[in-house]
Amino acid sequence: MDLVSLDLIFIENVGNLICPAEFPLGAHKRLVIISVTEGPWMVVKHPYIFLEADVAVVNKIDLARLMEVSPELLKQDLKKIRPDLLVAFTNCVTGAGLSQVVEGLRFSE
Repeated sequence: MDLVSLDLIFIENVGNLICPAEFPLGAHKRLVIISVTEGPWMVVKHPYIFLEADVAVVNKIDLARLMEVSPELLKQDLKKIRPDLLVAFTNCVTGAGLSQVVEGLRFSE
């Protein structure tokens, strides 16, 4: 693969919040996505991965009330782990919050 000609590479984890937390992959930015549909304890159960994250996304906020999960409480849990962490609330159906995620992932040399 000609890495010089690439502007952006996404590396996706194996689908959980445990395994990829311990392995640095040489990324310039690290994004972690959780969903309100995963329940109110995702941050508390898996804090380690958020220590190295640059951006945390709380997705599917349109379903928060139905799932009885508070995005604000998830944000509070995230800020306890990493006070300077950028937390974005998103709804990928409507696009809400995506510009904040993109801005948080900008790489400056």
